[in-house]
Amino acid sequence: MFIDYLSVEQVYPFDLPKIADITIERYCSRTGERLSVSQPGVKYEGSHSTSISIRVDGRKLIIQGNPSAVDRLDNLFGYQTVEQCVAVYNRILANLRDEAGNPVHMPMLSKCTRLEFMQAPASRVIRKKREGASGTIQTVETTHRHTTVGDGMRITRIDLTTNRAVGQGNEFQYVSSLSTQRAGYKPGHLYEDGCTVDWQARDQYRKAYIKAKAIAKFLLPKARRNFGDDSPEVKYLRDLIFYCDANGVVRMEQELKREYLLREGLCWWGLFDESRFQTIHNAFLKIDDRLKVTAMDFETISDHLISEGVVKDVRAANTTAMYAINWMTGKAKFDFTKRSIQTHRARLRRIGIDIANPCDALKVRPVVHVASREVIPVDVLPIPTWYRRPNHLQVAA
Repeated sequence: MFIDYLSVEQVYPFDLPKIADITIERYCSRTGERLSVSQPGVKYEGSHSTSISIRVDGRKLIIQGNPSAVDRLDNLFGYQTVEQCVAVYNRILANLRDEAGNPVHMPMLSKCTRLEFMQAPASRVIRKKREGASGTIQTVETTHRHTTVGDGMRITRIDLTTNRAVGQGNEFQYVSSLSTQRAGYKPGHLYEDGCTVDWQARDQYRKAYIKAKAIAKFLLPKARRNFGDDSPEVKYLRDLIFYCDANGVVRMEQELKREYLLREGLCWWGLFDESRFQTIHNAFLKIDDRLKVTAMDFETISDHLISEGVVKDVRAANTTAMYAINWMTGKAKFDFTKRSIQTHRARLRRIGIDIANPCDALKVRPVVHVASREVIPVDVLPIPTWYRRPNHLQVAA
């Protein structure tokens, strides 16, 4: 299991330094007291394919992005712990500079050591009543909302990822079969291209997609624009696409949102057991336990004539296949005294089609089923020796 995306925030007991020339300050109109100061967010360009968003809101620091993709061409294999991801963020904060190029000296992200409870006033509408054209009269009740406050970093979103190998050529059948299953109480939705299936819910978002297609669609075009077609970076990504194709890699991703993390007690870093992430992710990976996927290979009559060695070129195969298609309509009348008809009939008989007999539409199809195989997914994907692994960074405080 890897961490693909991480959104965190931390509130400090002091005002944070400015990272932008523009600030938004809020004052109380009655007392003149300054209530809060916020700044526009800045982006740290980690690589050509990702960026890290950093925002300061008064005393709150908010960081969002994909730490596993920082300073890398890809993130097929990423960081496995929150601590490794936070180390990437802390390195970025240590090197952060403002618009003038001066060091910002931003404080580091840290683990929570204690948790406190507080309550804040909250209002809710308990009754509505409409009276004529004057509008709606609302009865509002003032209550108190209970919340928790920690002295360290809070996780607001985390994406858990596993690379599942289903075998070369089996990816589309596997993704299509997953779309028939429910994740929790949500049905699967298969995209039009057949490469992605997802399950949308309010508290978490799950999806599975063909990794080779994703790299070819999103990463490879950017690398070609930035480095050129003959660059080592483009060659590396093409090798990665070939590797994913050869293993039939299907990416299983699970996004845990703020509501889910708060409900399950997984938001305050340092105050929960991180192995619970693996347990939650394993429950998602079991979505295919009741599923038996059989991948089938099909060939057209023309392809089958060539693969069986009946003909050697595509033109001859297409010509013979047209006789079979005309025969399937039931209206064709062949003169079997002609040499050409005899030749095409002899070719088709070698693949089990005899155009001298009446066509049975229930038994004959324009495509030929040539092989079937059971798809057995494997979650332990070997890392190739040439793969560019993420750097081992300094452990966060």
